[in-house]
Amino acid sequence: MKDLKEKLAVARGEKPADLVLKNAKVVNVLSAEIHDCDVAVSGGRIVGLGEYDGREIIDLAGKYVAPSFIDGHIHVESSMLTLPQFARAVVPSGTGAVVIDPHEYANVVGLKAIDYILDTAERLPLDVFVMMSSCVPATPLETSGATVTAEDIGSYIPRNRVAGIAEMMNFPGVFLGWDSELRKLEQRNGKEVDGHSPGLSGKNLNAYILAGIGSDHECTGPEEAREKLRLGMHILVREGTAERNLHALLPLVTPENSRNFSFATDDKHPADLMDEGHIDYHVREAIKVGIPPVIAIQMATINTARHWRLRNLGAVAPRFRADLVVFSDLNAPRAEMVFKRGALVAENRQLVTEVEDGDIPDFFYRTMRVADVREQDLRVPAREGEMHVIELVPRQIVTNDILETPKVDNGEVVPDIERDVLKLVVVERHRATGNIGRGFVRGFGLKAGALGSTVAHDSHNIIVVGTNDADIKRAIGRLVEMGGGQCVIRDGEVLEELPLPVAGLVSDQPLPYVRKKVDDLIEASHRIGGALPDPFMTLSFLALSPIPALKVTDQGLVDAVRFQVIDLFEQRTK
Repeated sequence: MKDLKEKLAVARGEKPADLVLKNAKVVNVLSAEIHDCDVAVSGGRIVGLGEYDGREIIDLAGKYVAPSFIDGHIHVESSMLTLPQFARAVVPSGTGAVVIDPHEYANVVGLKAIDYILDTAERLPLDVFVMMSSCVPATPLETSGATVTAEDIGSYIPRNRVAGIAEMMNFPGVFLGWDSELRKLEQRNGKEVDGHSPGLSGKNLNAYILAGIGSDHECTGPEEAREKLRLGMHILVREGTAERNLHALLPLVTPENSRNFSFATDDKHPADLMDEGHIDYHVREAIKVGIPPVIAIQMATINTARHWRLRNLGAVAPRFRADLVVFSDLNAPRAEMVFKRGALVAENRQLVTEVEDGDIPDFFYRTMRVADVREQDLRVPAREGEMHVIELVPRQIVTNDILETPKVDNGEVVPDIERDVLKLVVVERHRATGNIGRGFVRGFGLKAGALGSTVAHDSHNIIVVGTNDADIKRAIGRLVEMGGGQCVIRDGEVLEELPLPVAGLVSDQPLPYVRKKVDDLIEASHRIGGALPDPFMTLSFLALSPIPALKVTDQGLVDAVRFQVIDLFEQRTK
């Protein structure tokens, strides 16, 4: 009560504030206007807008002040950075909060990873809100290293930093009313449930939403987003590294419906964090294509906070936390000062506060448990019929299912480099089961060698694409030797590699090191003919069984529309 009385006295102008930002242009996301005033801060909260005196005064001389930005959905592990290193990367861009689903970690080591995230978040200049991972594993069509049950979800939901239940990826299980999925939804206890329903439409979408799903970040076009918007979903406009949906979806946003849109990155690689920024990039791109600046900033702040019920975040007004970003150009906001609870934490795109790394628990290391893989285990015997091939879709994680005549050599189906039909292999790496899934993919463009990774959403088994079995086997072996990571192989030689020893997903090194190694990997992939700007991000999604149309897991070739393992060959009808 004493603390509140002090703040009330400051708000009344009877006592000086801890900090006053003088001569500011406030981007008011509540009244949807920009107005001139001082911003008074005490005890980490905004206590007043108007004319104030303070013990510390910063004259902004007409610069803009907005709430710091919020990412509505991200898997931090996809940055390949530890949580403290991720905070170092995004806070200087004006990010004040992120809503994360740590299911990449959880699929490898389980609930211990979520405990680690919650504990680590307490010491960062970044608010981290956890959505309880609902699909560990994502579907029964892949083998994960751990399982998160409905009861596990329920036990974490009451925690303050837990914002709700994470994306329900098994969307057929939801709209069909499977007991396993409905039990998870029963654990929500009044908190939000995130959706994941790429391409879902019609009556099945009605059923999915009726079950309690409130949002979706998988929309790739305006018609899909419009249908979901009409049915009450909050649309998270995604712009990550592999999933670029922002420009397709923004034409749907109007002043009348904009409150139902937020921004999300989902998955973003180190180079893009350094070169583009974070949610500030979404804001600039939105303004560039015609979204009014105040609406773009609302989508990056108050809309997200209100949807996820993040109390006292997302606005510049009394009672709200003093999480603020200062910039000069309203039409292209770039953070010049970033405040967290009234403390300056970044200036001129540089962190000015200490961020403790802390110890990474031992259970994150030595997670590679792989049965021996022989070259003959990778072979695909030829059979009658055409062959299902995964066809990449540029800048998306959805794929096409096409039929091709296989190239056969000595009774085996082999990669067809001329037609860019390469072998795709997924090897189980959590339980040494010996499971190996095999398929073929078009779109990587490799002329030699292989690319391998232990980042393979969502169960994160070993995934390798290659032009020959010898290099595919060498990539598998090198990934096991490294304890997880990514590599480029040619003629048995390791051209480049990035160790990811933390659960096989994340480096324990700083952002500049990781970014350089990722750049080196991409450059090496281009030396062997690779055609993609970020082949490892694309590769990582080719085992994601809930994403249409065709994927490969350790259990085989998966029809992600019918949710079942299918035969590689389609028999010709007479």
